[in-house]
Amino acid sequence: MATMSQTWPIFTAVLALAVQLCTGEKSCAIWSSAGPVVQRDSSFRVYCACKCERKGSMFSGHPPTQQSHRDFNSTAIYFNVVNITKSRTFSCRCTCPPVLDPCGLDISAGYLPDQPKNISCIYKVKSNESGVVLCTWNRGRDTYLRNSSVLLVRTVSGNHTAGPMTYRSSSKGTDSLTASFIVPSSVQLVSVWVRAQNPLGSAVSTITNYTLSDIAMPSTPELGHPECSSRECIIRVKQPVRIQHLEIQYRAEAQTWTSYPDSALQMGLIQVRAISALEPSRLYHFRARSKFSSGLWSEWSTDVSSRTQEEAPSAELDVWYAEPASDFQSLRVYWKEANMSISRGKIIEYKVGVYSQNSGLVFSANISADARNYSAPFCASCEVIVWACNSKGLSPPARITTHHTKANLLKLVQVTKGNHSVTISWRKPETAPQHAAYVVEWYPEGHKLEELRWVRLGLNDNHTVITGVKPFECYEGAVHVVDNGSSVSVARFKGVTTVESAPTAAPSIQEKVEGNKVEVTWMEIPRGQRQGCITSYTIYLECGSGHWQNHSVPASERMHVIKDLSPAVYSLWMTASTAAGEGLAGQKVKFFIQQESQLSLLVVCVVVFMIALFLLCLCQSSAVKQRFWVFFQCLMLSDVPDPANSKWAKECTQEKGKMKLQLQPSNSNVTEAAEEEEEPILVDVEELPKPSSDIDTDVSSQLPPQTRLSPLTESTMLLSPLTTYIKSLSHDSDSSYHTQTSLDTTVDYISSHGMGNMDEEDQEEEDQEEFAEMLGFFPSLNMVTGPLAFGGKLTLDAVKIDCNDFFQNNNF
Repeated sequence: MATMSQTWPIFTAVLALAVQLCTGEKSCAIWSSAGPVVQRDSSFRVYCACKCERKGSMFSGHPPTQQSHRDFNSTAIYFNVVNITKSRTFSCRCTCPPVLDPCGLDISAGYLPDQPKNISCIYKVKSNESGVVLCTWNRGRDTYLRNSSVLLVRTVSGNHTAGPMTYRSSSKGTDSLTASFIVPSSVQLVSVWVRAQNPLGSAVSTITNYTLSDIAMPSTPELGHPECSSRECIIRVKQPVRIQHLEIQYRAEAQTWTSYPDSALQMGLIQVRAISALEPSRLYHFRARSKFSSGLWSEWSTDVSSRTQEEAPSAELDVWYAEPASDFQSLRVYWKEANMSISRGKIIEYKVGVYSQNSGLVFSANISADARNYSAPFCASCEVIVWACNSKGLSPPARITTHHTKANLLKLVQVTKGNHSVTISWRKPETAPQHAAYVVEWYPEGHKLEELRWVRLGLNDNHTVITGVKPFECYEGAVHVVDNGSSVSVARFKGVTTVESAPTAAPSIQEKVEGNKVEVTWMEIPRGQRQGCITSYTIYLECGSGHWQNHSVPASERMHVIKDLSPAVYSLWMTASTAAGEGLAGQKVKFFIQQESQLSLLVVCVVVFMIALFLLCLCQSSAVKQRFWVFFQCLMLSDVPDPANSKWAKECTQEKGKMKLQLQPSNSNVTEAAEEEEEPILVDVEELPKPSSDIDTDVSSQLPPQTRLSPLTESTMLLSPLTTYIKSLSHDSDSSYHTQTSLDTTVDYISSHGMGNMDEEDQEEEDQEEFAEMLGFFPSLNMVTGPLAFGGKLTLDAVKIDCNDFFQNNNF
């Protein structure tokens, strides 16, 4: 166990160390040769002295960075600081035992204060007894040090001088400093100057003297709420002291201030001003300032606002129209929103009326205030009138008519393109109406109804600049000479664009194959992908063999036919072009041109040949010829002879009451009757005015004995249908029961007995023989369609030929 004498030195050392740590004893001392505050851009030394002979180290900055120091003596070192530009921190650490805290030094770098300049003072009169003097000055550049500035004031009241008195300054956050002080109304003169100082030194301004009446400023006026009519506003102005000048300014939205004329001197504390010459339905802002007979104008008062009342619109709307459709049944009318000086109020609606020269008002409609166009019904002798309506009334009517005859007055239209604008110029017409004007319209191609824009110009103008033209957009339009609301002459332009490039898309196509040709149809490229004005389309056609061809089509076309294509597989695609170049290729479509079948052609040829051969064979048969000839004879009704003009009718007029009948019996008595009746039989015929409605079926009782028919013949005749004409038959038959076959059949008009020319009779017999040969082709049916019946007298109506019986009794 250590003795008390051994532990005491250790305890003493520990106690000494603890005391040093608690007291914060440093291991060194540090100082600057220029002091803790130095001027910027100056040079000096920083010294460090250790408490032992061991060497120390110099550091600077945050975090500390070791510096290259020099030895001053055995216990001290130093560091040279050259052209210091900002405040810095230096520290020094010594290696002396025991280990103690390092020592440090803060160096502040700055400038001397500048001399205060531009001292300006104003005297704000608060009342008749006193006021406040407010002075402002420029403190100069920033010194980067803690500064202080004071205002020194000396006042003169009559013969009494007071001061100088010191007033502390305050900063407005700028390079300017201010200070204020109260002075009584008895003070006439003041003298002011400023002193500024910091740790490096101080600076004093020059003395400035003021006469208070020269810098006197009234307090800011107080304005009451304006009371306004449509053209005038009344404003109340309140001041704490009497003033001699009052200025009131007013302005509408986004306009400059306008000063109202000043009034007389020696005004009271409350003034009433009437501000006239205002516009209706405008929101006006007002402000005011005042001034004594001398001195300074007061600050502007706070703005007050009020709106004037409305009036009926003062002028007609700027109206234009899109040309009517092909049916001329409607007219799209457009109008621009009038400015406030014309509308004189808030437009609550628009009115559209259609007037006819003959019947007056034929249509009217109230349109929403947000609308800018309307499709109105229209007629050739009508005009469309548009009004704007506010709470006070209607605007003057704006008229549009389209029935004027258009004359070719405009001779030239020139279009000059800019970066974002287009200049349209034209020649002034030599003969134009006295009160005419120009209307220049423009719109994106194909979108007139949706995006029509126009500008109205005077007759002396010859050009206009269109602004707001979108790049990569194609425009078209026209220049109109307008008189009395109607276009009397027009010159059009199209294909106008400011910036364009090749299209970014191709048309979508559809193909239709017909034989050896293909019909190609396509739609327009979407508006946003045209990139300008389309000048042409190109159709590319590629054959399966690799051969290809192209077809250029104008931009106005939407269909193209490619003909004379050989059988093959084809690929088809399209592109569109602008003045800047050809666009991207579209999607390829494939189609096939088929080869015509040789077998089908051969079958068609064989069928045609067989039909022709069959018809040729039929034409060789005389029977076919005769049948068709008879058929066509009956169809040609215009060739049926008229019994009234027959030879028999003419002879009958000479020998009335007699006619020659050639009867031919039937069945078994045919031969006998032929031998007995070789001589003609005369029959008395009585002409009646019209034929009897009933035909007597008892023929035998009407005839002489030599003409009676056998019972079989009589029954046969009775069973046959009656006819309205007379037929003569000659039959040969092997048996009375056998169906009779016509061997020699003749049909002719009944002629007179023995009165005709023999040559004519011979000719008739030859004609009858030829007709019998023609009828020989038909089936061997009994051609006797009716008996020889004589009821009463024979008339001309009873001997008319009816071809219907010919077809009814012959089955083809």
